[in-house]
Order: sequence, then C-alpha cells, then structure tokens
Amino acid sequence: MATAKEKQRQRRGKNPFTETGTVARNKRARHDFQIEETVEAGLQLYGSEVKSLRLGRASVGQAYAGESKGELWLWNVHIDEYPPAMFNHDPKRPRKLLVHKRERDKLLGALNQKGYTLVPMDIHFNSRGLAKLTLGLAKGKSKVDKREDEKKKAWEREKAKVLREYKKM
Repeated sequence: MATAKEKQRQRRGKNPFTETGTVARNKRARHDFQIEETVEAGLQLYGSEVKSLRLGRASVGQAYAGESKGELWLWNVHIDEYPPAMFNHDPKRPRKLLVHKRERDKLLGALNQKGYTLVPMDIHFNSRGLAKLTLGLAKGKSKVDKREDEKKKAWEREKAKVLREYKKM
C-alpha cells in the first residue's frame, strides 16, 4: 500500500526510492561470534560516502564498533572514494553511529561486561533511503564452538539431501 508521499511522487513522474537492500555484509560475523541481539544504527556520512555506498563500494569485513567519549563510533569500515566528487572523504575515517540515548546506554552497559563486543553485521539502505548499520551485540566463539556449528550445518545439509532423495521415491 503506497503512502501519500509515494502517490504524490508517482503523479509528478518521479519514482519513489527503490534502492533498498544490503550494500556490504560481514560474512564472518556469525561464524566468529555468537550474536545475542541486533540493533539498527544510523551512520553520520558525507555526501560522497552515500553516493559511493549506492554504488555498492564498501567493506565491513574488518570493521569494529566501540565507545569513545560516551558516543558509539565505527572504525575500519572502508567506503571507496566517489570518483566524480570534487572533494572526497578519507575511505577509512571513523564514523559516528547514531542511536537513541536509551539504546546507547544499554549497549555501553553490555560492552562493560566481560566478553561482549559490538560487531558490524551489514550496511543497508532502509525504505526511506537512509544508510543504516546493523550491529550485533556478541560474544566471541571458541574453536570448539565453531567446530560444533560446522558439524550441525553438515548434519543439516546431509539430512536435507536424504529427505530430498526420499521424496523422489
């Protein structure tokens, strides 16, 4: 169901924002960490960074989030420079995370507990066209936990394969 603004844009001949979806994903996050809770946070970005994100030129594989001076920050995210821009940004600059005060206090309280960390999961655009970061409140997995997860995944694949073969009969 279209909202009034979307209908108005369609009448004027302009398309509503359609570029929603994931720009960059941290594929190792669920493998290396046990995610207990996820939070969506805004990013404070420059215009050239947003345009570069729309082209899908970002990497969050080595990124990490944390606290500095009572605020949440994101470090080591690589957002490529936007070639047509006259004044570009530093690709690896620290970026401020925008969350509500209550969420920030909750996350900072959890970070102070032993073993918890904030893991960037992905960068995406929401339905309004704003760049968002999904953060996971996580604990690191040991090698034993990782092996157990691999065994469970292998068993699930094998079970699904047997069920498919059984259904064919």
